[in-house]
Amino acid sequence: MSVKIIGRSIPNLPWEDRQAPTQSPVWRYSKNPIIPRDLIPTSNSIFNSAAIDFEGAFAGVFRCDSTRRQMLLHAGRSKDGFNWEIEHEPIQWIKDDPEVEDPPYLYDPRVVWVEDRYWIQWCNGFHGPTIGLGYTKDFKEFHLLENALLPHNRNGVLFPRKVNGSYLLMSRPSDNGHTPFGEIFISQSHDMIHWGRHRWVMRPQEAWESLKIGGGPAPIETTEGWLVFHHGVLLSCNGYVYSFGATLLDLEKPWIVRKRCKPYLINPRETYECVGDVPNVTFPCAALADADTGRITIYYGCADTVTGLCFTQIDELMEFVDKNC
Repeated sequence: MSVKIIGRSIPNLPWEDRQAPTQSPVWRYSKNPIIPRDLIPTSNSIFNSAAIDFEGAFAGVFRCDSTRRQMLLHAGRSKDGFNWEIEHEPIQWIKDDPEVEDPPYLYDPRVVWVEDRYWIQWCNGFHGPTIGLGYTKDFKEFHLLENALLPHNRNGVLFPRKVNGSYLLMSRPSDNGHTPFGEIFISQSHDMIHWGRHRWVMRPQEAWESLKIGGGPAPIETTEGWLVFHHGVLLSCNGYVYSFGATLLDLEKPWIVRKRCKPYLINPRETYECVGDVPNVTFPCAALADADTGRITIYYGCADTVTGLCFTQIDELMEFVDKNC
């Protein structure tokens, strides 16, 4: 590999070789979707969820909208990263401070290992949408912290390590509704509680992301910079279209964009991506990156209904970015 992933070894990474030629360096799993909308008895849909390697297998936090249409987070486990068992009951949060308000809704989680625990970020209901923050060490007990930021905000994504002594959090300031705008910012903290030193990162650039953009999985550290998969939204004559692309950020100053791929990597075209509760959505929330092989597996939400997998390899991806930035 000419570009190396800096991070964990995942020898049992869920993976499928490319089954057919594609123009993109990212290809879909041939047996998508891997999680149906009704995997648990109370779920209307399971999508925009986060998975991570855990104790030789895999664990995750899943957005399971109920048949009451509540937006809830559930814990899940998998031996192979393909087949998942999701808890039937939502996560019961332990409050480190009893005055923290119970959220009326929780959705679109991300999970990342930072230092000594698994941190969860999600869109939290707190007098409008904002960035919820919590952690677990065993995917059995989950601790709820103060919200990272004030309303209105979405797409909170932590970096997997401190940079220059600070924790970093990407976010996309929004409004109280289906935000018709959006740019990505980075905030900094010394304690995961107090966030400041906000830096602007990037705005919509290409037609496929012309309405708004937002973070996806936790950034992946490479020898060339922080690899970020971000989603972008096009407002078409028939509604929103969610695709996702790739950007490379500076390692020491991640608010500086080094390379940004102009074409999208994945956009809605399969039936399970185009037909569902919200048509035409491909929304990445988790990426497993194996430092030994350079393989990357991405979990993404499809049509706000089910969960799919897609794959890439770091050298092939970065060659594509270099040619198209």
